[in-house]
Amino acid sequence: MKMKISPAEGKLGILIPGLGAVATTLIAGVEAVKKGISQPIGSLTQMGHIRLGKRTENRNPKIKDFVPLANLGDIVLVDGMFMRITCMKQQPMQKFWNQHY
Repeated sequence: MKMKISPAEGKLGILIPGLGAVATTLIAGVEAVKKGISQPIGSLTQMGHIRLGKRTENRNPKIKDFVPLANLGDIVLVDGMFMRITCMKQQPMQKFWNQHY
């Protein structure tokens, strides 16, 4: 049985439950890579390689080129508090998303 993985399309929203030290570092890193002022060091999906076949075949593409993942430019990071406030205002999330992203 062969499975086909469709390419990622559209925006990928990532909900961050709190804005502590780790979350703000994540946001700063993703935004720096998006703007081209940094490399995605430490990101397995962006910098890592996967070996295909035997070691002697030297087939080791980057994971991001082998698996159809979302592009970094399509990532939207959203704070959990922001989501709660938006939902409390009873504004449909899809309407908000379409207006701002």
